[in-house]
Amino acid sequence: MAKIKIKNIRCDEVSEMDLPGDIFDYPLKEHLIYEAVKNFRANRRQGTAATKTRGKVSGSGRKPWRQKGTGRARVGSIRSPLWRTGGITFGPQPRDYSYKMPKKARRNALKSVLSDKMRNDRIMVIDKIDVKDKTKETLSMLKKFDFDKLLIVDKKENSNLLLSTRNIPYVKAIDFSEINVYDSLKYNYIMFSVEAVNQLVEVLKK
Repeated sequence: MAKIKIKNIRCDEVSEMDLPGDIFDYPLKEHLIYEAVKNFRANRRQGTAATKTRGKVSGSGRKPWRQKGTGRARVGSIRSPLWRTGGITFGPQPRDYSYKMPKKARRNALKSVLSDKMRNDRIMVIDKIDVKDKTKETLSMLKKFDFDKLLIVDKKENSNLLLSTRNIPYVKAIDFSEINVYDSLKYNYIMFSVEAVNQLVEVLKK
């Protein structure tokens, strides 16, 4: 078990809670984290890069000049890749870069990142993240905590939190089901609500 102090929205300590060691005291597995980040970025790739082949560029299919007798090289079409206005040979075409990573490996990578942050005191647990939908007020509240880049994990029903943080460049608020290795690494500190951390533990224990 790993112990962590629970604070309120005013940064006052109110209680303690035990977090399961198999999730928040998991060994650091760098290669697993690397694979999870690579998978996350590949799944986000649009894959829309495209070039026109000789069948797609504009131009007549007529033979520009006769095969023999002109003294020039033989040419079958002005859309040939050898010509300046011709098609592209072996250029990129739209494709799907996404692939599936084993669920167990993905979860273990997340456990590894969360455990590393836990060991470095970069995880905070708040009893209830109750804010208004005003960015200025939320920012004033967050300044009471020590962080530079912060990932806030709560429930999507907390719409005020999502609205009030979306214009803060160094803060991101997500539902507990959306937490991933990429965001957990990108943001140096993670703030959980008690409800969100309990829900996450239930998911990662399966």
